[in-house]
Amino acid sequence: MLPVSARLLWRCGDRELVCGGRTLVMGILNVTPDSFSDGGRFLDPDAAAARGLEMAADGADIVDVGGESTRPGADPVSAEEETSRVVPVIKRLAAESTVPVSIDTRHPDVARAALDAGATVVNDVSGARDPRMFEVAGAARAGLVLMHMRGDPATMRELTSYEDVVGEVREYLRERVEAALFAGLGAEQLCVDPGLGFAKTAEQSLLLLRRVDALLDIGVPVLAGPSRKSFIGEVLGLGVEDRLEGTEGAVAWCAAMGVHVVRVHDTREAVRVVRVVDAIRSAGAPEPSA
Repeated sequence: MLPVSARLLWRCGDRELVCGGRTLVMGILNVTPDSFSDGGRFLDPDAAAARGLEMAADGADIVDVGGESTRPGADPVSAEEETSRVVPVIKRLAAESTVPVSIDTRHPDVARAALDAGATVVNDVSGARDPRMFEVAGAARAGLVLMHMRGDPATMRELTSYEDVVGEVREYLRERVEAALFAGLGAEQLCVDPGLGFAKTAEQSLLLLRRVDALLDIGVPVLAGPSRKSFIGEVLGLGVEDRLEGTEGAVAWCAAMGVHVVRVHDTREAVRVVRVVDAIRSAGAPEPSA
């Protein structure tokens, strides 16, 4: 029996996304020179905006704009540089598309500027380690994704020792949700992400996927980002540019297991995959509970 995820409402500024019953697709738009997969392709704001609009046309439910690479070993950039990369793109997307825009950042000042420019979601890979992120998201009534990561991109490869990776990730995400609620955010603003590949070995990422339904009872939407990750490369023995089919296999698994949102580079393919998986899951099944 496949797990059944509750139907949850995710409030993101003036937007309401229904999570459950249909798997949402978040498109990745990196406006960076050094991201592990598409670094440098969309540094030009016009090229980046065109790609974001293409994702929306493909059926993406959210476009996630990032101005700092979080690949393993990546060097940090200043908040000013990160802001200068993302704000022009976010302004264009917010003006020219109805699809919600997300800002992928660990830095509250960048998040504030992005929300002012029209973003309605903050995707924080640090799990809001800087408590000011709660203030920024709360003031804008933005959606907030809380991800599990130990250390930072420069150190996380050395922090992969767990006794129970699923249990420890689940407990961490529960604690971050509680911290957000204590800071005044509503549960309907929150989403959690196990952080595949972030301070996890390939085997640990695979195990988190195998048991991703263990996160469903946290009570907020669950997001997973398997796209082109190194664990897929290890399984298939392939480089980053040859991991499309492996990514879509992981996307199909996530949708079948009840994950509410998948974060991917290749939106058109993912939208088609989850549409079929969702149809199979819902065939003859009762509507997800509210």
